[in-house]
Amino acid sequence: MINELKKLFLAGVGTASVTYEKASKLIDEMVEKGKLTIEEGKELSEELKKTIKSKKEEYIPIAKDDLTDVFKKINFVTKDDICEIKERLTKLEDAVYQKEDDK
Repeated sequence: MINELKKLFLAGVGTASVTYEKASKLIDEMVEKGKLTIEEGKELSEELKKTIKSKKEEYIPIAKDDLTDVFKKINFVTKDDICEIKERLTKLEDAVYQKEDDK
């Protein structure tokens, strides 16, 4: 039974502390109800801590420059690109209106 519970808990454990707190409460409740021994509850709690710590280490924070590089690679439109297009459009509109006025 303990292996099944480990698999169940470890499958859904993320890095959020809320997840750990909820899982800890569930373990405590199962110990109180006699579905787990105190030792099994401690073991499961330790497994949760280890899993959360290892998952947390897997995630690497991304820097702004790295994100900008990714956007460039996928041809993502930037705010500067849009401003440049607006400026070009304004110039074209002005040129069209000027020609209309000259007629």
